[in-house]
Amino acid sequence: MKSYRVRNPIASSPDILSSPAASINAWTDLMLQTGEMMSASAQVIGHRTARMAMAGPAPSQRDRKEFNLMSQEKIEAITESAHAMAIRMMSMHQEAARLAIQQMLSGAINLMSVASSSTLHQSGHRQSKLAHDTMLNSAEAVSQFNTSLADIAQTGLQPLHARATANAKRLKKL
Repeated sequence: MKSYRVRNPIASSPDILSSPAASINAWTDLMLQTGEMMSASAQVIGHRTARMAMAGPAPSQRDRKEFNLMSQEKIEAITESAHAMAIRMMSMHQEAARLAIQQMLSGAINLMSVASSSTLHQSGHRQSKLAHDTMLNSAEAVSQFNTSLADIAQTGLQPLHARATANAKRLKKL
């Protein structure tokens, strides 16, 4: 089984990831990779369909080998894709739990600060900080989650993309 590059955006710098641009970039990368894979797949399907039509009812040994390769590659690519996505989702669950605990502790600290206020002004200031931090943490979590979803999809696409583009290059030479 091949090993594919797996990015871990949640474990990277939170400053970079909390920006909406990181999420947009992740989804744009996925869109471009999907387009490239679809184009390569169309080339491969066109080549193989023409080859099947030309081979007729009695394909050569070389044709039979290519036709068998089609099924084998699909099964391998789908298996690798599912495996890579499952591993990525497990790490995402761990990161989500870590983030939830971190935000819960931060919220508890701010809440205790509000409860221990000695003046109305101090209480108002601390409540404002609690609301601000809660909203900021929530926005960061949503951004990280969105980026991670794109990463999971891209992780699953990589084996399919690799096979399609490699086949397109190989079959183009024939």
